Amino acid sequence: MDAMTLTKPALQDTIDRVAAAFSRLKGIKEGLAGTDAGRGIQFDEWDWEVGVGLYGFLRRALAAGDRRALDDLVDWYSWQIKRGLPPRQINSTAPMLPLAILIEHVDRPDFRALVEDWADWLVRKLPKTEDGGFQHVVKERLNEGELWDDTLFMATLFLARAGVVCGRRDWIDEAVYQFMVHTRYLSDPVTGLWYHGWTFIGRHNFAKAFWARGNAWITVAIPELFELVPDLDEKDKRFLSNVLASQVRSLKDFQRLDGMFHTLVDDLTSPVETSATAGIAYGILRGVQAGILDAADRENAERALSAVLAHIDEEGVVEGVSDGTPMGHDLEFYRRIPNLPTPYGQALTMLLLTEVLLEKEGKV
Repeated sequence: MDAMTLTKPALQDTIDRVAAAFSRLKGIKEGLAGTDAGRGIQFDEWDWEVGVGLYGFLRRALAAGDRRALDDLVDWYSWQIKRGLPPRQINSTAPMLPLAILIEHVDRPDFRALVEDWADWLVRKLPKTEDGGFQHVVKERLNEGELWDDTLFMATLFLARAGVVCGRRDWIDEAVYQFMVHTRYLSDPVTGLWYHGWTFIGRHNFAKAFWARGNAWITVAIPELFELVPDLDEKDKRFLSNVLASQVRSLKDFQRLDGMFHTLVDDLTSPVETSATAGIAYGILRGVQAGILDAADRENAERALSAVLAHIDEEGVVEGVSDGTPMGHDLEFYRRIPNLPTPYGQALTMLLLTEVLLEKEGKV
């Protein structure tokens, strides 16, 4: 499929099918409080996968001036807060990023209070590693002393935006510091690619895996930081721009001719992987828009987009997505992870397709 000649109606139809499959995978909650039957955001669970999807949904709603879509978001957050939010950790922070943006567009003091309290928790109460890094605490385990590349998208972008909307420069500075400390321990100075994780207990990068989806979170997170913090310090922008450009140079070298990336970026024997391909394509598009990457890099994003579209079936299910990936201690662990339909594969694909639609509409 020639992605760039895809019409806006055809692209919107694809987004709708992917979104519907996302809802099926997450389970549909019938009739959320405050919504009419059959409409509204129908995700029952508060988690990182939904957070990624809601971020794309919100960007589209704001660009389109869609008040009804914003009302749907308000209804969903109201319902989640009323029934009780899950324990705070890195992944459960992801839905807070859309909320930190939403509070600039709705008059909800309770939403603002939650944003402020959660940001304060990240800074003061989330366990920290040596050097003050955000420990990658998840619901399954504490991951003591560990830094993971997922953290920057899941939690740090929220803290940065909360700092902007709440007038807390210290929160912005802390978010930028987290980018710096994660770069120090996770970015390979030779290739510019990012390792999946680092542990201060033993001081090593586990399997030294250049895990593709983890790299995608970085390709996405840096351009998003630039947009979420418009007055980012120039020296920080310069540093992070070079970090992204270095990573993307290597990603381009390892991209297949068909546009896909492998589960292990530099291991051509590992399976190809669609969620990483979608995330990297989205990040490159955003990096070009931000002026961080060269316009010529769009060609790589467009090839990746065509590859992702080819992996969406008639029901909107994104195929070729690797299963959930905890930290691996050898590279074979990553090679053995099976591909199957997943909510995050749907979410990252929705993020990419929504961005392409906004470009076609001239809204980015």
